[in-house]
Amino acid sequence: MIEIRDGRFRDSEGRVRILRGANLGGSSKYPVRPDGRTHVREGFYEGRDVSFAGRPFPLAEAGEHLDRLRLWGLDFHRLLVPWEAVEHAGPGLYDEEYLDYLEGIAAAAEERGVRLFVDPHQDCWSRWTGGDGAPSWTLEEAGFELRNLHASGAAFLHPECGDPYPRMVWASNYNRLACATMFTLFFGGDHAAPELRTEGEPFQERLQGHFIRAMARVARRLGRFRNVVGFDSLNEPSAGFLGLSDLRRLERALTRTGPMPTPWEAIQAGDGRAVEVDRYGITPRGQSVVGRAVLGREGVRAWREGVPCLWRRAGVWDEACGKAVLRKPDAFSRTRDGRPLDFGEDCLKPFALRYIREIRKAAEGGRRFLLFLETVPMERPPAWSPADDPAAVNAEHWYDALTLTMKRWFGFLGYDGEDGRIVLGRKALRRYFREALERVVRRGRERMGGIPSLLGEFGLPFDLDGGRAYRTGNFRKHEEALAAYHEALDAAGLSSTIWNYTADNTNARGDGWNGEDLSIYSADQARLPLPAGADSREAGGRAIRGFCRPYPRATAGIPVSFRFDPRTGDLEYRYRPDPVVVAPTEIFLPPVHYPTGCRVEAEGGTFELDIPARALRVRAEPGVSEVTVRVRRAAR
Repeated sequence: MIEIRDGRFRDSEGRVRILRGANLGGSSKYPVRPDGRTHVREGFYEGRDVSFAGRPFPLAEAGEHLDRLRLWGLDFHRLLVPWEAVEHAGPGLYDEEYLDYLEGIAAAAEERGVRLFVDPHQDCWSRWTGGDGAPSWTLEEAGFELRNLHASGAAFLHPECGDPYPRMVWASNYNRLACATMFTLFFGGDHAAPELRTEGEPFQERLQGHFIRAMARVARRLGRFRNVVGFDSLNEPSAGFLGLSDLRRLERALTRTGPMPTPWEAIQAGDGRAVEVDRYGITPRGQSVVGRAVLGREGVRAWREGVPCLWRRAGVWDEACGKAVLRKPDAFSRTRDGRPLDFGEDCLKPFALRYIREIRKAAEGGRRFLLFLETVPMERPPAWSPADDPAAVNAEHWYDALTLTMKRWFGFLGYDGEDGRIVLGRKALRRYFREALERVVRRGRERMGGIPSLLGEFGLPFDLDGGRAYRTGNFRKHEEALAAYHEALDAAGLSSTIWNYTADNTNARGDGWNGEDLSIYSADQARLPLPAGADSREAGGRAIRGFCRPYPRATAGIPVSFRFDPRTGDLEYRYRPDPVVVAPTEIFLPPVHYPTGCRVEAEGGTFELDIPARALRVRAEPGVSEVTVRVRRAAR
């Protein structure tokens, strides 16, 4: 059992827990049948006849993958369950075969003492809007013609553009018409288009209602598994157009890559007008305008034949003398009753509270699932308090943006997306990493009522430098980058789930989704020699030394500081013991960092090494106020 007490994760014995795991997995974003990898166009538009049973891995292989992750000290996983996987056939039609499969995965994890939390994953709304998540019928009910979304500029799609797919351009879909429209309707249809209906229901209720009932169906199936501890609210939600003050300006963007329309330009292109827009690229000043590009094609509409643009129907714009005319530049800036709209308070928070209430109600015995609350990346989270929900977790994400975008690790150069600044220098870069993750913890404590934080995603592209490591077998750069990220996690005392573990990753196609290749595992690496100290069951791991590191898994007291140097193997952990807690403090100690063994000192305590369990267990001596544990690599 994992519960929240005093703003910390605690186990059933009262120990403070640091939770470490992985996202399962990258290929869970697309179906097994038909082949849903984003470079494959065949079958792409047959969205209702698909199957996700087998994601993140075939049930027969579940034990092998879960055991490997446990050997790496990763036993708390974020299980991706896209809405499409559950309700792809149509509204209210649930895929029972897939739900049976999820029960099998939960059971396999339970047998091994592995905990899970469910992530209703999405990126850019759906596969047909450049990402993953929602079923195709949601777009159809809004009036979109799926086969025209790419040509009209309403979305940028890998199956339509072909290879090579521009790096990280998928995130620009948040600013395209189709994705922005769907998020606007989902979170704020009652504010933005209160008079419009689909199937007799307001858009917001139609979309939120079906999403919540689909995830409640998952909760009903998984509620009996005590190792399923919670549900994520919704991966990286977007405000769409909500809260924008002027549709003629590009006021916000998750990333600025490639052609970036303003909302008004996106609306015009989607109605069959070729529009010239700014094109962005990476410059010494960061992401800046580098030219112009044409978005959309004359006469090619994102909307079905005979269906007017939804925003024209809502009175946002109209036509005069054959030209599009914007009537309400601030159409999305206010609530239905005229107040300035605050997306977090007016849209995201009410949704999250309704969602977790229905999830808990659906589970067997009304399980008190934890709510892993996600907010818009790099945006201010809504105010939260224990009165809203005491079992909530701040589950935001962080990435080393420059390395992620450029697919290069410099070791001395980075980009702080929150402050919009270039970071230069090896020490400055590591200081920025620490500051960025300390911000995550601080937001949970100060803005969100003292709730604990878990970094739901962070990770590294393994195809750095054009995939050079796949040819040479040298993953030292990857190890260095991952070590830097984990040093920041350790300094912040932050729990985390790394992005990601993809069981069917290949060096040629990575995770199979929009050119991404962030999996810590690939069967293509299984032929490489394992690092000294590794177990044969760890074969396939990439840069194992980088992410398989010691950490204080359970502390019988309050953590004070933790430091680990992978170059020397030196480890120091300080904590204040709690005499009420009987169970020992446990530090995960992987042999890959101690291939010749180790020497241990426990100042203020006694210890035992459990080599098979990769655990160092420490008990405080009576009356001591602080325990210091030191581990050093034994001499050869």
